[in-house]
Amino acid sequence: MSDSDLLMNRGPMSGRNIIGEVTESLHRFILDGYDIAEQPPRLEEDLKFVPKDREEVIYVYMYRLAHNPNLQNQRRFRQAPVSVGAGPEDGGEVFYHRPPLLLDLFYLLGVHSKFRSDAERLTGWLLLRLNEATHLIYRPRKFLLPDGREVDSLGRPYDPDAPADMDGLVMEKVSMAMVDDLTVGDAINLFSLHEAPYRPFLTYRARVALDGPLVASSGGTSVNLPRLDAVDGRNDQDRRTSPSGRIRSGAPAPSPRKTPGPPSHFLRRNADGPDNED
Repeated sequence: MSDSDLLMNRGPMSGRNIIGEVTESLHRFILDGYDIAEQPPRLEEDLKFVPKDREEVIYVYMYRLAHNPNLQNQRRFRQAPVSVGAGPEDGGEVFYHRPPLLLDLFYLLGVHSKFRSDAERLTGWLLLRLNEATHLIYRPRKFLLPDGREVDSLGRPYDPDAPADMDGLVMEKVSMAMVDDLTVGDAINLFSLHEAPYRPFLTYRARVALDGPLVASSGGTSVNLPRLDAVDGRNDQDRRTSPSGRIRSGAPAPSPRKTPGPPSHFLRRNADGPDNED
């Protein structure tokens, strides 16, 4: 498939919204578990925001993105785990894509309250709440077809609340873990950059996979193999291998017909060796 065919048959980016969805899921996870008081804290992304009343604030700020080198794959196209209509073996449509881009999202979380004891209480609750966040997102993986349809790996219309115990259904999971990513000096510089007062902070890492566009194809793909070496003209009695190619028992391994490695150029033996020196 040529580059022009790829541009014509490719669809939109399937993972274009995942980073924003992770941040929204983090906000929702914090608010859904708040049970200390009737008034939940305010979630704010602006570090320099300071309320004028006794309102409590939790700051959620994504400050860094990094490439996750684990399970890194080559960027060649491969068959996508999505099937729409008839299977590839029945001549159905086949989709290809590049391996997903694995990213680590780093979040800084801080707490503000009018009294320091209340801020420390809220920090303790936030630690315990996020310790329960084994994953922020766990749902069927969404694929955007070249015609714009949203489907899961089974080819059904996408439903994030679909049961996860179905055979062949590929799931998407975004994990969450606390990490020690910023030093105190780095945090002071970050707060100073935003003209915000320094506050005790927590750093968390979320791991995501960003899927690119799907490329539609039909009829599968073909693989070109190199031509086999010519068979020499020796008799079967002199051959050290059987007609099927298996080495005969008790026979030594055949020697290569040509020396491995690049060809030598202007190579000659030195007649004046160390034994011939005066």
